[in-house]
Amino acid sequence: MTSTPERPQHLRDLALLRRVRDRIDREYAQPLDVEALARGVHMSAGHLSRQFRIAYGESPYSYLMTRRIERAMALLRRGDLSVTEVCFAVGSSSLGTFSTRFTELVGVPPSVYRQEHAAATQGMPSCVVKRVTRPIRNQEAQASAGN
Repeated sequence: MTSTPERPQHLRDLALLRRVRDRIDREYAQPLDVEALARGVHMSAGHLSRQFRIAYGESPYSYLMTRRIERAMALLRRGDLSVTEVCFAVGSSSLGTFSTRFTELVGVPPSVYRQEHAAATQGMPSCVVKRVTRPIRNQEAQASAGN
């Protein structure tokens, strides 16, 4: 089996995409946009978006929003911050957009989530909490319900 020139480039792109994903995981609370992420790995924004979706099944922006919502869920469960404080702590600049996105991913508004889930995960190991509280997108929920 001979190696084709496309294979090394594909592997380099995958390494760069992993760097982008790691950066989003680290800097989710910072103002990030696709153009800035693309500049960081010397790609065009369009190429980054296409390749990221192929590799991870969602756009860089969608991945960023999921990370923000996951962190917001953890902060809301603590119960010591208001929804507005959580919104800004996770890097959202608009309470309305944050609440809408949170409700889309989690199924309930952040204020309801805060009230209902504040004590729900106390005593659970963090690895279990992360698994059972991960937001599920509508299409993921529909796919798993069909199985």
